Amino acid sequence: MLDFCAIDFETATQERNSACEMGICVVENGEIVKTETWLIKPPSFPYFHPRNIEVHGITPEDVVDAPTFEDIWHEAENLMYGNLMIAHNAAFDAGVLRGCLDYYGFFKPKLNYLCSISLAKKSWKNLPRYGLKTLADHHHISFNHHRAGADAEVCAKISLLAFQNLMVTRNEEVQEVMKKSVKLL
Repeated sequence: MLDFCAIDFETATQERNSACEMGICVVENGEIVKTETWLIKPPSFPYFHPRNIEVHGITPEDVVDAPTFEDIWHEAENLMYGNLMIAHNAAFDAGVLRGCLDYYGFFKPKLNYLCSISLAKKSWKNLPRYGLKTLADHHHISFNHHRAGADAEVCAKISLLAFQNLMVTRNEEVQEVMKKSVKLL
């Protein structure tokens, strides 16, 4: 069966290590079993770029008592261990994960990751756009966009629908169907 985690980050600045929120949605045997969200105090604290706040609405006041990425990583890693990681615009989220791991001196887990945009494009060839909100609207899924837990969960739901559409039922088939789209973190 399909086992993966969908991940999403919101950032405080343009710096890749500036995660201010992380969401992970765990899928086991093709079913969503858990979604976790952490507010994170970024290294730039108390500075948040106004544009980032405009996108996600998270302010320095929201994270003043939040743990750092260093404090939450082991809990998050346990949810991701051995899984395929999927993110919408995965280059960004994988970059934030790498940036945070590097900043705090953690080893990178041996994780394969896949972009749900590539997956959606393979599954639904004629959509005008493939943004997370567009795909969610197309599939009648409502959510609180640009909040990490909600975005991760919608990414998981969209991915499950795409896998179903492509008749992918096991992790071993993901690599075959998606070819070069699966990358190593």
